[in-house]
Amino acid sequence: MPLGTLDSDPPPFFRQGPSAMSKLAVCSALALFLMVADARFKVMQPLRATLAAVLYPVQWLALRPVILFQDGSQYFSSLSAAKAAQEEALKKRNLQSQRAHQVEQLTLENARLRKLMGLRERLQSPATAAQVLYDAADPYSRKVIIDKGMADHIGLGSPVLDESGVLGQVTRVYPLVSEVTLLTDRDHAIPVLNTRTGARGVAFGDVSIHADAMELRFMAANADVVAGDLLTTSGVDGVYPPGLPVAKIDRIERRAESAFARIYCTPQAQVNAAFHVMVVKPLSGEKLPAAAAEPAPVVVKKGAGK
Repeated sequence: MPLGTLDSDPPPFFRQGPSAMSKLAVCSALALFLMVADARFKVMQPLRATLAAVLYPVQWLALRPVILFQDGSQYFSSLSAAKAAQEEALKKRNLQSQRAHQVEQLTLENARLRKLMGLRERLQSPATAAQVLYDAADPYSRKVIIDKGMADHIGLGSPVLDESGVLGQVTRVYPLVSEVTLLTDRDHAIPVLNTRTGARGVAFGDVSIHADAMELRFMAANADVVAGDLLTTSGVDGVYPPGLPVAKIDRIERRAESAFARIYCTPQAQVNAAFHVMVVKPLSGEKLPAAAAEPAPVVVKKGAGK
């Protein structure tokens, strides 16, 4: 091979360029120049704007996962806060509803107590305030238990009143509680007076129609009785003070085959809703024996109404 055809240049591996210090110096000077030129003359502003426009889609795509994560976290946080606020609002609403119901009950109880105190002022006999604890366990009778007994000088046979009128009569007395037989009990009877006509009669509990009914018995078929007549205590029995509301006549049945009319009455007292009551000393003033084992019979002469 001729010598003229040989390349006299060294191979690339052995080529020597500028030194590293020279490159550093040149790059540093160029960088300094560009910084000064950009600070003074804004020569890099167009290039910076172009690069920002070109890189914006890449930045937008890179930020999507971060934004989605933040939005999801904010959504679940807002959902939890909304549920907590809803639960708190429901609690407040329930509390306000309970308070409103309690206010209604207290208002009703206050009105009843005022009526009861007004009724007590009209009475001449001594009276003791009491509360109804519960209904008696006997399903075939209409009786309640009050929180006063022999320790409070409650006598057997004492009338029991609520704010609307006569509620019943004490038929059993225990040391701390007493049993009251309501007017609507089938074995209870009370002498009454028709305030419109002045006619006397005897009203009995009547459960044949419903649990809170009474019947005015032994009245002639042609007696002057109309629906709406008010019946009050007559006072002839020596137990109930006269003039206390007992019942109103609701319906009258006159039958040709019977000498007596069937007169149905509605008691004035709240026999199912009484809570505060008064136990009145009987008019006779006799201290009846308190029998805890046997109920005291309610003695009423059936001829009292004739």
